Amino acid sequence: MARPPDVFVRPLSMEEGRKIQRITRTAKDPVKLRRAIVVMMSGQGQSVPDITSLMQVGDDYVRDVIHAFNERGFDALDPKWSGGRPPAISEQVREHICLIARTVPAEWGIIGHSTWSLHTLTEHLLARGVVAAISREHLRRILRKGGVSWQTTTTWKASNDPHFITKMQRVLELYDHPPADGRVICIDEFGPLNLMPRKGKRWRPAGSPARLRATYNRYHGVMHMIAALDLATGKLYYRIRKRKRWREFLSFLKTLRERWPGEKLYVIMDNYSPHKHAQVRAWAADNDVELVFLPTYGSWLNWIESEFAALRYYALNGTDHRTHDEQNAAIGGYVRWRNTRAQPKTSFAASSPIRSWTSYPAKVA
Repeated sequence: MARPPDVFVRPLSMEEGRKIQRITRTAKDPVKLRRAIVVMMSGQGQSVPDITSLMQVGDDYVRDVIHAFNERGFDALDPKWSGGRPPAISEQVREHICLIARTVPAEWGIIGHSTWSLHTLTEHLLARGVVAAISREHLRRILRKGGVSWQTTTTWKASNDPHFITKMQRVLELYDHPPADGRVICIDEFGPLNLMPRKGKRWRPAGSPARLRATYNRYHGVMHMIAALDLATGKLYYRIRKRKRWREFLSFLKTLRERWPGEKLYVIMDNYSPHKHAQVRAWAADNDVELVFLPTYGSWLNWIESEFAALRYYALNGTDHRTHDEQNAAIGGYVRWRNTRAQPKTSFAASSPIRSWTSYPAKVA
């Protein structure tokens, strides 16, 4: 007996059968997957009631899928999503809303609010007639789609160094192509090292964070750490002292000079006044040490800064040391652990926009 053409798919070629099978295995859209399974089962000779029972769908749905496939072929498997009702707020108004959100209330003569909340922004939009009606959730979705998000205000200290680019290029040149006749060293101070509870993170039972005391006294003063990063090996060298004058700095330079005799040292550092002391400069000139100063307010160019961030995170955060000996031992333990895993430093900010700067941007942030 011939099959009723209205309840079974048309005969499928071998290639069409393989394509249907492939779709049932790889389709990620659930609608397309379900339709492909219906067509495949119908092509295998299963009746509409059988497919309905196995797929847990209605008879009308199965018949509609079969008829659509017989008429349009594989195009019928793709869902045709309807657009829904037209948006109540036009695209132009949405852009205007995002523009207003990026301003501050004071620019509109609103006193007493330094920033918009969803509530105050909604009231402002309604009062100015930008929209006739809008909910806070709708406003939130418009801002999110427009790329406007709630962010913390940050600060930026612009450099007033007229030779910023020249100094930056000198530092980058030393990073990218270390001189064959010497060694590049990054130096900076870290601290002050207080004895205080420091917030941090650790693994704990859910809902039971570790707690540290909230109050403390500075009975034992502070200490200061000066450190050097050797780019050739990636190792850190440091000293912890009670003060950080030019005398302590010069003493540290001398230890570095003794560590690498016969090599010229290129020492990259910021413009802290002890670094520029006359006796420091004179000793450096007499001992084959070139002092390479970073641009003013350009400490972020010092490669050692990232090492300090890691030291603070791993060795100090989450601690509450009661003596400097205890805290210094923790720092020493971290540095030794880190140095056993050190690798030569290469590729400083390789894809950063600073590589293309020809002048200092007026607004870097």
